[in-house]
Amino acid sequence: MSKFSTDLEKRTEKLDAEDSLRQLAVAFTALSASPDQMYSQGLDLVTRLFTTYPDFAPSFPRDLLWFLGGDCLHYMPDDEIQQHQQLDEMRQEAAASGEALDLTQARANLLKLQ
Repeated sequence: MSKFSTDLEKRTEKLDAEDSLRQLAVAFTALSASPDQMYSQGLDLVTRLFTTYPDFAPSFPRDLLWFLGGDCLHYMPDDEIQQHQQLDEMRQEAAASGEALDLTQARANLLKLQ
């Protein structure tokens, strides 16, 4: 989230402080600095971003959409949702056997990168 919020803030820094995109960038930066507010404010900010400025949607962290769930899942294609479900199942299986899942490796295997 911090990379996205930093990039968005940088891309909008020349906009007027009253510009709604600039205000959204500032709100994402504040949220990035206070992750404990993610559930209470994250969904609303993501919804505002995706409905008002959909051109920024591709750069938004997909894992965060999955993490927030709810309406954020509407912004993910079915294949991404399926991949996240599979990763969750793999994580649960690993935890049940007392192991830690290497999420990077598991994701690469799912995407057949290795």
